[in-house]
Amino acid sequence: MRSTIVLCLALSACVDQPDLTDDSAQLGASGRQRFEHVFAGTNGRSCASCHVLSDATSLTPAHVASLDRSDPLFQRIDADDPSAAVPTYRHLEKGLIRVTLALPPNMDVIDGNGNVVTNAARTIDVWRGVPTVENVAYSGPTFQLDGRETNLRAQAQSAITAHAQGGTVAQAHLSQIEQFELATFSSARAAFVATLAQAGVEESDIPMPEDWLVLSNAERRGRAVFDKACAACHGGATTHRITNRAVHDQLFFQLHPDGNIIYDIVGGQPVPRLASRPTDEFLNIGIGLLSGYGQLGALPIGNADVELPRYRFRFYTDGSRQTAVTDLPPIPRRADGTPVDLGDLNVPVDERGAPIFGPSLGVQWFSTDPGRAIITGDPVDFEAFDVPQLRGIARTAPYFHDNQAATLADVADTYSRFILPFPALGLPPIYRDSPDSPFVESLTLAEKQDLVAFLQRL
Repeated sequence: MRSTIVLCLALSACVDQPDLTDDSAQLGASGRQRFEHVFAGTNGRSCASCHVLSDATSLTPAHVASLDRSDPLFQRIDADDPSAAVPTYRHLEKGLIRVTLALPPNMDVIDGNGNVVTNAARTIDVWRGVPTVENVAYSGPTFQLDGRETNLRAQAQSAITAHAQGGTVAQAHLSQIEQFELATFSSARAAFVATLAQAGVEESDIPMPEDWLVLSNAERRGRAVFDKACAACHGGATTHRITNRAVHDQLFFQLHPDGNIIYDIVGGQPVPRLASRPTDEFLNIGIGLLSGYGQLGALPIGNADVELPRYRFRFYTDGSRQTAVTDLPPIPRRADGTPVDLGDLNVPVDERGAPIFGPSLGVQWFSTDPGRAIITGDPVDFEAFDVPQLRGIARTAPYFHDNQAATLADVADTYSRFILPFPALGLPPIYRDSPDSPFVESLTLAEKQDLVAFLQRL
């Protein structure tokens, strides 16, 4: 009975879609003002400089291109080379900002020969897209692509410190920003889900508001594709719960000291030895691997024409950094120990027929971003990222942590070619977009088009 009452209240509260361009009481005028406010002692940026209100609180290449270079968005901290006499901003033009992260005590940066090259500050820089703050009311419990923030007030302060180069802000002001973000939704459907969640309704009892959408034929077919291809990881009413635990569990591996996955031979077949991480909700689905292939010119992805960092890392048992656990990514080598030529993407195998590669499931010479591992210090989290909620996704291009996919069609291609063939999903690659396509895929061209149609409504 209580759930029914709450459901009715939620429905009545969510008749109209929130409008981010309207200083309404619903969104909180004071919170919006703080979100757009330039705090004293900063470089001129506000939260809205990067989380652009007219672009669903994301940062799009089109918005960056529309700005004069005198805009506070263009700061040396986000220049391609901050020390250049005349700074350039090609990364920023891709919607990417520099994120400086501290290494955990049990990690070092190493070079291709295994030498420790960690800088004196024990930090690394990575380039990441700007995630929307829409729907954060239900997309927690952690925030940022690597989950390094545990609440929105801390997230706001970190952004003011790192990206606006400001000082400590009053908690009352941070709370206003938080309240604005908690009231910012991509649609009335998203607000409906948040209303029920905040009222204490179990997530499993919250209905999918898309069940009430009137869909076109293409969108209806696309939802069926979503259910079979996406909902395993983007499941539940929040669209960010990993509901297929078999998929989750088969993406965490035990590693040799050299970083390669440990394989056992079972029934004559190589089987990876899994690492138990039952509560880890971050996944490495291979996007970091594809990022590196783009840097090598082996894959035409959307950020391939800007230079991303090339890192390797050593993980230790503890902060003394005396006993190494593993190096990632592993240097690609054949069974006889000879190195694999840079750019040769053919996976070597050992004398038992087991693949020789690391946790990203491909030959990999470097990492452009270690993902969750730089927060936890756990090699099992290497290149793992948060599973985002998907409502409003049509308005937040480009996609993935490094903006490598320019459009939703690119996202569908990436999944169909490189991610959905994962055995636990039961979607074997058997299709080609055309007879001369180099890619064998899990989805047909028509299925991908229908999926995009549904995502545009989501």
